[in-house]
Amino acid sequence: MLKGIFAAGLLVCLSNAMAAVSPQEAGKLGVSLTPLGGEKAANAAGTIPAWSGGITQPPAGYAGAGQHHVDPFADDKPLFTITQANLEQYKGNLTAGQIALFKAYPDSFQIPVYPSRRTASAPQWVYDNTRKNASEATLLKDGNGFSGAYGGIPFPIAQSGVEALWNHIARYRGTYAVRQSSDASVQRNGSYGLVTVRQEALFNYYQPGGSAADLDNLLFYYMAETKSPARLAGGALLVHETLDQVTQARQAWAYAAGQRRVRRAPNVAYDTPLGTADNLMTADDKDMFNGSPDRYDWQLLGKREIYIPYNNYLLSSPQVKYEQLIKPGHLNPQYTRYELHRVWVVEGKLKAGARHVYGKRTLYLDEDSWQAAAVDQYDSRGELWRVSLAYLKNYYELPTTWSALDVFHDLQSGRYYVQNLDNEERGTSDFSQPTPQASHFSVATLRRLGTR
Repeated sequence: MLKGIFAAGLLVCLSNAMAAVSPQEAGKLGVSLTPLGGEKAANAAGTIPAWSGGITQPPAGYAGAGQHHVDPFADDKPLFTITQANLEQYKGNLTAGQIALFKAYPDSFQIPVYPSRRTASAPQWVYDNTRKNASEATLLKDGNGFSGAYGGIPFPIAQSGVEALWNHIARYRGTYAVRQSSDASVQRNGSYGLVTVRQEALFNYYQPGGSAADLDNLLFYYMAETKSPARLAGGALLVHETLDQVTQARQAWAYAAGQRRVRRAPNVAYDTPLGTADNLMTADDKDMFNGSPDRYDWQLLGKREIYIPYNNYLLSSPQVKYEQLIKPGHLNPQYTRYELHRVWVVEGKLKAGARHVYGKRTLYLDEDSWQAAAVDQYDSRGELWRVSLAYLKNYYELPTTWSALDVFHDLQSGRYYVQNLDNEERGTSDFSQPTPQASHFSVATLRRLGTR
């Protein structure tokens, strides 16, 4: 059952800008609420502990920026494991998508539940900006963007579904990140092919010393270069991610190695199927949800206590090989970790007259970070079609909460797609490189990447 259901007046999709919260409400941040807006207190049963600051320093043994993470909780043991046999006992703390995965794979899908550790954290300057945003940020008309916010969660005391969604989209992930990782399209029998990509992202919204006035409607810049397999190597993609994509659409360009030319890529948005993902996800599935919210009516349904993937350091350990991790139907449960956490439940229903392959999406946002930990996607008939899971961990070198892996399950085909595998890479995401100028994310750079 949903807990903490909001009043009906807060459930309607906004057509006009909503005022920021009062300074008195904002004053709860860091007191009764965490600096990002979660409840500080433990739950009534004591199965979710109080937040006490999260992980703010790397643990002993961490080799440094760009190196694989050390697991701070390597000695933890599961409290219990949810299987098809005991599923009924735990259904109240599971999502519809998780329950569907048990139905699809009754003999192999499992959820090992560990002690809950509220490790989420962020730098103090992000906390400071978040508190300022709480009393200054407002939605743009129809909720297609926001103003008055910079360098922190825009709506830490969210009052609507679209505000909560913007918190996920605009959450902190460093200023500049470089990563080389592999994605896998996994077939019903467990066979898979790897696509290795080098990625760069410059988060314009989190430039130190910047302000909302400096954004110029640009949230971040993204560039990706395909390294392998040979048939795809040399292809590259450049994205300038706009804030209000109704006023100014996302700008995207692609370099096709076979054609040796750069083309505009206006279709890298909404429900365009991604060929590199074997058509197992749409363009706006990436990062659990990205892009413009304008095709859905969003409702904030309240909070639930859910077993979500959390502190998944083992999943990205170099000691775990891809062939050990990737199994038919789903990841090997031996390497996954779930914990009981409070999540915001946000539901998006397709607007009348709007087009998208998903008729409804339900997002489960971690209260401590606003990162979507799970998403259920329904087709136009109202049938559950796809289930997305983000296996979260604290990137303690920043610090921030982000996913170790994102996994996209297609219930109809029995296949799934895994993003950001780096176990067999020499390192992992690197946030320590010198921050380039925005001009680095240009068509000229894209062309050089494709031809070198």
